[in-house]
Amino acid sequence: MNQAPTLIIGTGLSGLVAAYEITKAGKKVILLEQENRNNLGGQAFWSFGGLFFINSPQQRRLAVKDSFALACQDWMGSAAFDREEDYWPKQWAEAYLQFAHTQKYEYVKSLGMRFFPIVGWAERGGGKAQGHGNSVPRFHITWGTGPGVVKPFVDHALAMEKQGLLEFKFRHQVSKLQLEANGSILLSGNRLAEDDAARGKASNREIVDSFTLKAARVIIASGGIGANIAMVKKQWPARLGTPPEHMVCGVPAYVDGKMLQAAEDAQVRLINKDRMWHYTEGLTNWDPIWPNHGIRILPGPSSIWLDAFGNRLPAPLFPGFDTLATLQHIQNSGKSYSWFILNQSIIKKEFALSGSEQNPDLTNKDYSLILKRLFGKKATAPVEAFKAHGEDFIVASNLEELVQGMNALSGEGLLQFENVKAIIEARDREMDNKFTKDFQVSYLQNTRRYLGDKIARTAKPHKILDPKHGPLIAVRLQILTRKTLGGIETNLNGQAFLQSGELIPNLFAVGEAAGFGGGGMHGYNALEGTFLGGCIFTGKTVGQYIANTD
Repeated sequence: MNQAPTLIIGTGLSGLVAAYEITKAGKKVILLEQENRNNLGGQAFWSFGGLFFINSPQQRRLAVKDSFALACQDWMGSAAFDREEDYWPKQWAEAYLQFAHTQKYEYVKSLGMRFFPIVGWAERGGGKAQGHGNSVPRFHITWGTGPGVVKPFVDHALAMEKQGLLEFKFRHQVSKLQLEANGSILLSGNRLAEDDAARGKASNREIVDSFTLKAARVIIASGGIGANIAMVKKQWPARLGTPPEHMVCGVPAYVDGKMLQAAEDAQVRLINKDRMWHYTEGLTNWDPIWPNHGIRILPGPSSIWLDAFGNRLPAPLFPGFDTLATLQHIQNSGKSYSWFILNQSIIKKEFALSGSEQNPDLTNKDYSLILKRLFGKKATAPVEAFKAHGEDFIVASNLEELVQGMNALSGEGLLQFENVKAIIEARDREMDNKFTKDFQVSYLQNTRRYLGDKIARTAKPHKILDPKHGPLIAVRLQILTRKTLGGIETNLNGQAFLQSGELIPNLFAVGEAAGFGGGGMHGYNALEGTFLGGCIFTGKTVGQYIANTD
């Protein structure tokens, strides 16, 4: 059996970046992928394209004073590393922060990536300077969103394929990994029947043959577990309450975690499997691409957030603040859904939807649509389409009608109109002055001091029940699966470890399969814009290490 030089399992962003660095040095790689060629770029293609930078040109133009020290404070306060196995994840976090501060911007810029001039302020945190959250805006949206991020790496891979330095083996599903005594690695699995399914669509699992390949080095770039609901529930941490009975999927069906299971079966060490990142603002996609397709709302700070029983979520669990604390609160309420109450003025200014396909203005670099997003009378066309067709949206001319519709949608009748009315009216009374005791209203006023939010993301403060800002809107929010924060433990070269603690010199892991670095560089919480960045950084690190190894 001939031995391949380097085999990469997975053609998502991290695998493509590793291939980019290796082939750039004139070395050959083979990429194995269980899907077809249409899916090059993996999950990253579907993303909003957000990247985390520290003290970027865009931040400076908006008078945002960021620094390495502030970013470290935010990251470490969010990660809250507290386990013996956090040794390598913490080192990866420190290395990634250095990368995001000194090299990352120029690295991706040299590949042709450019960024929307308004920096987003995602995951604002738990209300303490030393706790979770971003102290300043750091979410840089790539022109072209997710497709714009993966394009340079896909283009390079296709060029290297023509030159003979890169070979794709599509419809190859790895099921077993075997570490040989001489250091080589044996991979075996199934060849699946050809399937021309469009990108993201579930493909067949018909087995037509088996395969065995031997390689000098293997890189696992297979992603996480987000579409494997059974595995998500199995690994669900008790600290986040009971697993939701129902979740919508924020990733395609191929994100099944099976390669991680194969690695663990081969005695490769996985750590922090109970650390995960799921969103609380999920919607059932009215026009789905993959099974159980969910879309996330990226909300501004004005909507009133109620649990399933009509109780307002406590401070600082406001839209866009603390994802996992909100998830824990919702799960402990006894129901796995919650509600936003807002109006047309809020939705047109503050609602964005995750996903490249939900943002045609930014994905297609359409300036006329961008101007409509910023200054139009309606929300973006995809948001308005969800409002019109999405099963989770209710639109009404008055609050009583709205609450009736909410109860009808849930089928549980848990909301009492008088209670909801009291909450909304009390909030509206706080708008009569420029000062307030309501933390959410206070933060709404504060966030508009940042020019980017004032222009693009925050509605001018007003009373929700003011008919001039109608109609009223309610949105049922579901739990949306997304990211695996734990993964294969690796050292700073990306080399994996056995469960016994012994280093495996020729086995590497990158991207989500490695918890975005070391087996979980985010710790317990993510700061957003760090998932794509983690894929780029781990792929670059491992690719350069292999490229420089004889």
